[in-house]
Amino acid sequence: METTFLVIGGIGVVVLALSVLIGDLFHFGHPDAAGPFSLPAVAGFIGAFGFAGAAFAAITGADGLLVPVVAGVVAALPTAWLATRLARFAMNMRTDGTPTQRDMIGATGVVVTPIMGNGFGEIRISLGGQPVKLSARADKPIALGARVFVVEATSPTSVIVEETPL
Repeated sequence: METTFLVIGGIGVVVLALSVLIGDLFHFGHPDAAGPFSLPAVAGFIGAFGFAGAAFAAITGADGLLVPVVAGVVAALPTAWLATRLARFAMNMRTDGTPTQRDMIGATGVVVTPIMGNGFGEIRISLGGQPVKLSARADKPIALGARVFVVEATSPTSVIVEETPL
């Protein structure tokens, strides 16, 4: 009997994994279902029901289905509620905006390829918390390792810089 409950729990885990990993790509599950009948809630309920039922059947050694089924339902209800809350939280999570060309202006960085007079070199700045390497141009030569300040972003990958004293 424990095997049956373990299979039910495994099915719940597989359905939950599919809904999380590829649900949006292939529209797995009903798109308008929400709340207690959303795919994460149903999958969480099935998984918790199966695993809790198997655990109680093994612990109590009960021959009937009543104790494992009741234990499964008691464990599955809060799990389904929690799965719904977590899925809703993940879908409505606020994120930072994508950095734009305008965000490069005012950034400080370091020269990684020397900038020749009225020529190009390369700099590295931090944009959105990530290091970004850009082509850079300056009015005068700037040596490797010098600190620079971005004064203009001429394209998404090219900037005009000035050397900073620090």
